[in-house]
Amino acid sequence: MIKVTELTKRFGSATVLDNVSVEFGKGKIYGIVGRNGCGKTVMFKCICGFIKPTSGHVRVNGKTIGNDCDMIQSAGIILETPGFLPGYSGIKNLRFLAEINSNLKRKDLERVMELVGLDPANKKMVSNYSLGMKQRLGIAQAIMENPNILILDEPMNGLDNGGVLEMSELFMRLKEQEKTILLASHNKEDIEVLCDEVFYMDKGVVTWGN
Repeated sequence: MIKVTELTKRFGSATVLDNVSVEFGKGKIYGIVGRNGCGKTVMFKCICGFIKPTSGHVRVNGKTIGNDCDMIQSAGIILETPGFLPGYSGIKNLRFLAEINSNLKRKDLERVMELVGLDPANKKMVSNYSLGMKQRLGIAQAIMENPNILILDEPMNGLDNGGVLEMSELFMRLKEQEKTILLASHNKEDIEVLCDEVFYMDKGVVTWGN
């Protein structure tokens, strides 16, 4: 599904990714564990096509990102803190996003909000959401178009123990639908139990876990 080959990214004299090669198969959950600044987010941005690598390449479903296509296709993505319009409710934010490039109906958006544990009838503005609620809404946005791939950077950020359990159960159900799921975290306990395979990153280098 996703093949990263000899991927290197430099910003000036700083090497953020150092000759990374890794593969992610269909219908599995992968964990990328490492401290802040280790290169997880930059690798995800290269996979998505948001930034161009210094060398190496990424192939997704046989297409080279930046050559055969500009960006990854059929992917739900959370990179860093999810951004929403603060003066609107959660359901209105999803409706605005759905109007850009999908034909999702309100009932579809209500269902996806319920999947992540949010009440679609709640008129609370996103500016008044807790960090955990914003994270749930970000996950709802990532899954609402039923993508084949999920690339989620720190998806458990801001969630309490109950929220982590709920999202873990959701990711397992999505895995059963043959989706490829990449989860990055600085806390291995948040995601390790979920994953078919865990990779560790340090100073831009990937090592295998289990």
